[in-house]
Amino acid sequence: MSAIENVSRRGFLKGVVSTGAFVLCARLYPEALWAADSLPLDSRVEGAPLHPSIFLGIETDGTVYIVAHRSEMGTGIRTSLPLVVADEMDADWKRVKIEQAIGDERYGNQDTDGSHSIRDFYDVMREVGATARVMLIQAAAQQWGVSPSECTADPVHAVVHRATGRRATYGDLATAAAKLPVPKKEDLQFKPKSGWRYVGKGTPSYDLDAICTGRAEYGMDAHVDGMLYASIEHPPVLGGKVKSYDDKGPLAVHGVRQVIPIDPFQGPPASQPLGGVAVVGDNTWAVFQGRKKLNVVWENGANESYSSDEFKKELRKSSRTAGKVVRNSGDVEAAFSKGGKVIEADYYVPLLAHASMEPPVAVADFKDGRVTAWAPTQDPQAVQETIAKVMGIPKDNVICHVTLLGGAFGRKSMADYVAEAAVLSKKTGRPVKVVWSREDDIKFDYYNAVAAIYMKAALGPDGKPSAWLQRSAFTPIPSTFAPNVEYGSEGELGMGSTDVPFDIANLRVENGPATAHVRIGWLRSVSNIFHGFAVQSFADELAAAAGRDRVEYLLELIGPARILNLAEFGYPNYGGAPDKYPVDTGRLRHVLELAAEKSDWAKRSRSKGKGSGLGVAVHRSFLTYVATVVEVEVSSGGEVRIPRVDTVVDAGLVVNPEMTRAQFEGAAVFGTSIVRSGEITATKGVVDQGNFDDYPVARINEAPYKTNVHIVDSSAPPAGVGEPGVPPFLAAFCNAIFAATGKRVRDLPLSKTSLSA
Repeated sequence: MSAIENVSRRGFLKGVVSTGAFVLCARLYPEALWAADSLPLDSRVEGAPLHPSIFLGIETDGTVYIVAHRSEMGTGIRTSLPLVVADEMDADWKRVKIEQAIGDERYGNQDTDGSHSIRDFYDVMREVGATARVMLIQAAAQQWGVSPSECTADPVHAVVHRATGRRATYGDLATAAAKLPVPKKEDLQFKPKSGWRYVGKGTPSYDLDAICTGRAEYGMDAHVDGMLYASIEHPPVLGGKVKSYDDKGPLAVHGVRQVIPIDPFQGPPASQPLGGVAVVGDNTWAVFQGRKKLNVVWENGANESYSSDEFKKELRKSSRTAGKVVRNSGDVEAAFSKGGKVIEADYYVPLLAHASMEPPVAVADFKDGRVTAWAPTQDPQAVQETIAKVMGIPKDNVICHVTLLGGAFGRKSMADYVAEAAVLSKKTGRPVKVVWSREDDIKFDYYNAVAAIYMKAALGPDGKPSAWLQRSAFTPIPSTFAPNVEYGSEGELGMGSTDVPFDIANLRVENGPATAHVRIGWLRSVSNIFHGFAVQSFADELAAAAGRDRVEYLLELIGPARILNLAEFGYPNYGGAPDKYPVDTGRLRHVLELAAEKSDWAKRSRSKGKGSGLGVAVHRSFLTYVATVVEVEVSSGGEVRIPRVDTVVDAGLVVNPEMTRAQFEGAAVFGTSIVRSGEITATKGVVDQGNFDDYPVARINEAPYKTNVHIVDSSAPPAGVGEPGVPPFLAAFCNAIFAATGKRVRDLPLSKTSLSA
């Protein structure tokens, strides 16, 4: 629920804009949270000019301030949400200044993940912009003594009286507009699509110039006078404890000041610090060198028994054993008992690391029972909550400034690294910057789940499945937050499992148990990664067994255009209301048909072979429909090249096509890395990989040479774009390998399959 409030005279922008500035805010919570005494002016942090809850301010010189309450990590959300406001109020984008919000619950949800920022806040941002425009027009009409209906926003940043040509800029009208009551929502007139100036047109990132010239501030750029630096030796096995260490060696390194133990976490790891030993000093070089001399002896604990090769066998067994039924239509067993051609396949996807460009880093300053932090975080409110819990202080005593993020992919929704800085600041009495190395980042990640998926289908005379059984066993994310969790949550199972969109009368989906021995978290597309890979790869296998064209076969599997009712299976639908975001197989069919058209599938798929092939996959995730065709070339020595990718996206209303295309181009590179080389393994509980030499990401010669992104012009509500491009790419890539070589890729990464002729 949202409402717009005129707070121009409440002093929230004191010292930033003039007394006559026009300021609106959107409130997303009950009235009790918005009482005047709940918004103390002294809670405004020095250097953060716009107080929480303010979305829009117009200065008397015409400058428009818009607060970005989501985190910018390369998705462009810091640009796209303010763009909606600017468009609806007819503001000049060149006169807009964006201010990054600190963590504050009055913004509503600030966790920038799950590809839901636009869909959650599009309407309220549009309402704020429309309200400002209406009030500015009313202010002009009062000054001129005319009816507001005779005035209009002239094409940009001004109001014009049509009959006389009189014109007043937004800056001229700010003071008068600030004195007006806020109109009711039902009295607002939103701009028609034909009148949009920015939405749907494509706008470069607001931060592009600063990023290209090195002026952009990321987490590593945060600096507080007098701060110390810290590097932490974490337990190599999850849940391990320090038995002993040597502080003499580190303290002998010039610049090292202290060696400080950090208590291990209690209970499930959640977002708590891992524990270990911190080396604190004057610069990163000193603390990194000092850390090498710690000679820590560890008590590894129960997870020392974990080795990924043996665990893979456990998962395979779990996926081959009857599990918890999470969806059941018809009678699968009866259908299988009738005989016919039965096809079975096992798929496997290992643990995956985030490996974002910027490893975790944070600055924290503990003083007088309060913590001020600066961090590249996806969720500043989680930072507040975690630090408050770890430090034993009220959440209101934690302030979190959000820097730009050098990538995240879900890793930086967790706040362990920020809490480490807060703990060390309290112990040293000075601000502390904690810096994780690349090795720390990869060895102590919140990994995407390892999964084994068993598929079984019976084919009828027409080659279409009469029965479909799908069973996955994967380490669930809730295991990071609660003890003894072995089965997937509804949310995880609703990502390519309970929502299989095929028109099959007898279909059952099961989930087998799996025990996690490392921290499991969210990675771009989450369990869609392994579910989508298995489902779409298996569909390709069935088409091959039936001797059918892949696109035609997929269309038959999807069946006629219809709305699926998955609520009976507990399908959470990514938090989207089913009436607003139904599971529409018509849209799924459309993106598949369009992908075939754009890629010239009918002609090119038949002309391939002998080392060259096309693969196709289609998938709905995060309320968005995506179909992808991947072309590969495989040499006789097994070297793989990706000349072309065609992806069709139906994400409903697309606010910023330029950013959307970038997200799907990035998804193709991200997916290439997963397929080619994404694999985290462990031996006796210790992660084997530690840097890009043994956890490589796609190099420029390995990534797709050309990625065509085709965006469907849709009137549906906005959906997600950051994550949905990954799942269909994985399967389409591997299906293309089969088309080119006749070799089926069932276990990732690709290195598990020999492609040599």
